[in-house]
Amino acid sequence: MPAADLQELEAKIGHSFRDRTLLVRALTHKSFSTETPASPLHTDNEQLEFFGDSILGFLVSEILVRAFPDGVEGELSRAKSHLVSARWLYQVAQNLAIGEFLNLGKGEEHSGGRVKRSLLANAIEALIAALYFDGGIDAARHFVETHVYSTQALASSLEAENTNFKGALWECAGARKLPRPEYRVVQTSGPPHSPSFVVEARLGELFRGVGTGSSKKTAEQGAARALLDEMTQKESLNPN
Repeated sequence: MPAADLQELEAKIGHSFRDRTLLVRALTHKSFSTETPASPLHTDNEQLEFFGDSILGFLVSEILVRAFPDGVEGELSRAKSHLVSARWLYQVAQNLAIGEFLNLGKGEEHSGGRVKRSLLANAIEALIAALYFDGGIDAARHFVETHVYSTQALASSLEAENTNFKGALWECAGARKLPRPEYRVVQTSGPPHSPSFVVEARLGELFRGVGTGSSKKTAEQGAARALLDEMTQKESLNPN
């Protein structure tokens, strides 16, 4: 791979490698190493991918806890699952055009390896490990914060995956002849590009739930779910 190509990729990811062999290794698929045993690129990216998966999980967890200090564990887990998923890492790789820089064997090249979801997602994990070994945890963190963590994509994903708790709460309140659910934002924090909202949901003075999210809609869904959980718990304790 020409040095100019590597410099282009380094500019995209925001890091100049002191040991560029780490970058090359992160971009080298096993098929290339198998078909080119005499090449200096004899080491593939599988081990880096293995380590990068752990680094990614740690950094995403750290970012989410800092972004949502009052976040509920279940919501944080769902957010993390989205950000470390192969589906999302594939999108990250597409944004950076990682496929153009990969070292592939002839068979993998002919079968469309440069656009395969699993292959590109694995390359992102390997790249995160390469950044860690070359520049430490700060280099890896910068990449994850810049290219992996996205509040807009996260909000859209969670809203699409969530059950419609607000609709369920409305139906539940109507069936019990309770007041209409009300929602209000009680706290907004974080920078403009990465906001965090805390929303309170109420059914009169009887029930109250609080939810946190990177958008008002996500926080409202969380608040509605918390309120439904409270109703269920109280009714199980007082069936009459």
